[in-house]
Amino acid sequence: MNNYCKRILFFILTLVSFTIHAQSFFSKEVQGKVSSADGDVAATHVLNISTKKAAITDIDGFFTIAAALNDTLVFSAIQYKKKEIIVTTEILASKIIYVNLEPAVNELNEVVVMPYSLTGELSRDMNKMQVEPVVTASTLGLPNAYVKKKTQSERKLNEATTGGGIVPLNPIINAITGRTKMLKERINREETYARTERVRAFYNDSLFVTELKIPLLKIDDFMYFCEVDSTFSGLVDSHDQIKIWEFLSKKSKVYKENNDLD
Repeated sequence: MNNYCKRILFFILTLVSFTIHAQSFFSKEVQGKVSSADGDVAATHVLNISTKKAAITDIDGFFTIAAALNDTLVFSAIQYKKKEIIVTTEILASKIIYVNLEPAVNELNEVVVMPYSLTGELSRDMNKMQVEPVVTASTLGLPNAYVKKKTQSERKLNEATTGGGIVPLNPIINAITGRTKMLKERINREETYARTERVRAFYNDSLFVTELKIPLLKIDDFMYFCEVDSTFSGLVDSHDQIKIWEFLSKKSKVYKENNDLD
């Protein structure tokens, strides 16, 4: 084989290798979790309208769907408002996306609930009702009143890593099959999502728009961009809202530059 043919063959192999690498980066299996205030997120439809591929969330709100850069994912369920998210490089790099759905509230005309003559307006109805003291574990002084309740993923991890007998088989089997690792990764994702939700609770969306100049529809994507920073978790856990805002301000400049938003 002469040198010319060798160069042509090398060029073709290089081009094929680059194409495969580009496809693996720009098109991936994206995992995600859908959540809501009431927690009823099972069977939420996830549609990639760019590729016409679809998925559905499991009982815990988790899903997996193939997505490429700039694809549009649409999340919908009867009880929630439809939500669209554009797939960015940050989402592809982290392979995880968190979506919070808002309930679809249908407003009704004023009605009166009998026999208490309630109108639905709290300022008027509170004076008409006699409310009994709230009974909780803490008001009763129970010893478990302030014990932190484990999440479903934490309970599953505990079940996967414990067992009885001289040689507990359950932890061994789950370690071999990868279930233990999967549950640990799920807990880490949920903790990261919880931190993001705390940040969103600290500041109104209007501050992101007016002060940081982040478009309203880009706030979720901006938060994903912040999550991948190694300092994000520790900073949010400090609960120092001034330092957190300074962090968001610095990250917003980089985010706007990367996305041509200036």
